[in-house]
Amino acid sequence: MKNFGITFFAIIIIIATVVFAAAMPAGEANGDVQNCEYLRIHVRANSNSEQDQQVKYKVKDAVVEFITPYAAECGDKQTAMRVIGGLTDEIADVCDGVLRQNGFDYGARAEVRRETFPTRVYGDLTLESGQYDALIVELGTGTGDNWWCVLYPPLCFTSATSDVTYRSLILDIIERFFG
Repeated sequence: MKNFGITFFAIIIIIATVVFAAAMPAGEANGDVQNCEYLRIHVRANSNSEQDQQVKYKVKDAVVEFITPYAAECGDKQTAMRVIGGLTDEIADVCDGVLRQNGFDYGARAEVRRETFPTRVYGDLTLESGQYDALIVELGTGTGDNWWCVLYPPLCFTSATSDVTYRSLILDIIERFFG
């Protein structure tokens, strides 16, 4: 009978999560989308030269590795913004280290701020144009093409080969309760 209670509880959690996710508004027509639930991450290259684009991906890998343990502990966007916002100096230091290791003399800046972004489609994920909070990492002038992802909720983290791993929110909740 004890297993029935655990199974029933897991089913209730799954149903509640699905209902909650389905009830969340998709966005508003004015471009001020319900982006309040997303914290994006952008790593902007110094330029579009081949060397600057290559180092951008090395920096991205180092930043993702650095912030992943912190982001994994965040249960809501406000916490993620506070935690990641408190790490911007360390994130810039991580970037500067990668840049120096690769022979670049320009530095990096990291800041959590609200910016306007165009619509982006990435696989099955579409983020409508509008205002988003984001961790912005600018390398040098920050005028080159950027790499982007969603930091919270952690919908994707890509490698330099553009493989995508999607995390299941439902599975994360179940693992927190039973893992």
